[in-house]
Amino acid sequence: MAQKFKDAFQKMAQNIPKGGGAGGGGAGGGGPKSIQAVTMAQKFKDAFQKMAQNIPKGGGAGGGGAGGGGPGRGAGAAKAASRAAGSLMVAGGLGYGAYNSVFTVDGGHRAVVFNRLLGMKSTVYNEGLNFNIPWFERPIVYDIRTRPVNLQTLTGSKDLQMVTIGVRVLHKPDQNNLVWIYRHLGKNYDERILPSLMNECAKAVVARYNANELLTKREEVSVAISNELSARCRGFFVLLEDVAITHLSFSPEYAKAVEGKQVAQQEAERAKYIVLGALQEKKTIITKARGEAESAELIGTAVKRNPGFMKLRRIDAAKDIADIVAGSGNKIYLNADSLLLNLLGDADEKFTKSVHGGRKGWFKQ
Repeated sequence: MAQKFKDAFQKMAQNIPKGGGAGGGGAGGGGPKSIQAVTMAQKFKDAFQKMAQNIPKGGGAGGGGAGGGGPGRGAGAAKAASRAAGSLMVAGGLGYGAYNSVFTVDGGHRAVVFNRLLGMKSTVYNEGLNFNIPWFERPIVYDIRTRPVNLQTLTGSKDLQMVTIGVRVLHKPDQNNLVWIYRHLGKNYDERILPSLMNECAKAVVARYNANELLTKREEVSVAISNELSARCRGFFVLLEDVAITHLSFSPEYAKAVEGKQVAQQEAERAKYIVLGALQEKKTIITKARGEAESAELIGTAVKRNPGFMKLRRIDAAKDIADIVAGSGNKIYLNADSLLLNLLGDADEKFTKSVHGGRKGWFKQ
């Protein structure tokens, strides 16, 4: 078994390159990092060679196990076993280091690396499998997908009306400047800068408009807030994809005033139509009176010229009265002359005398 450990360590020492092949891949380039990786690889190679030299060549461990040796052989076997255990521990440590020398960046994410000796590295790592030096380097992963932030604030308009406005922003970090963002703002960059910037920009834009303009020019207000906020966020390498006004309300006093104004306008419109209706009704009455006067004049003229016109009217009146009396269930005991139903006899003569003779005629009973 000791011989097998020795052969394994010798092979591992031979497989480690003299240059910076593996170390250069983990460090990610040339310069001081490549020199450091080459130095570490050379140290690993020297350690494996020393381990292989310290393991005994013979069968000391085997002889002790068979029970044929003396105390010297038993001590040699124990020493070989101790060395083998140490070698196993070293191999485990190397395996742990190899496992932690890679990291994966998921889709929609980017990573930056912090080096314990050099600080933040300037490289931004893309999606997929990437390499780093265990313990010396630590990856920090950023989510570069679009995320929403909501803010609701109370501010004043140009005419000093209190307005509650809600703004929703879709944002993401600039992936080319993630190192600067981590160095100055950290991972929670949006919680550090967006609330204050959104609050300030919304108040600055709302103060330029009157309360009624905030309703009639809503789209213009939204564009103004978007431009103002985008310009401020670019200084922190935060990109905005959309800015929208989700809520806009006024104080209860202003809402009541607006409602009262609308009610007054409706009442004024209603009064206006009432006046127009009265004028129209007045014209109708005047027209009707004029028509009746002209009708009476025409009737008087017709009667003077032709008394038969009145006979015709008496016949029409008698027909209407007869229809009413015939349809009634009551019994009527009245004079036919009083009901204008006497169309025979001397009724026409009496009527003619009354027209030409004034009050003398058939009206006098």
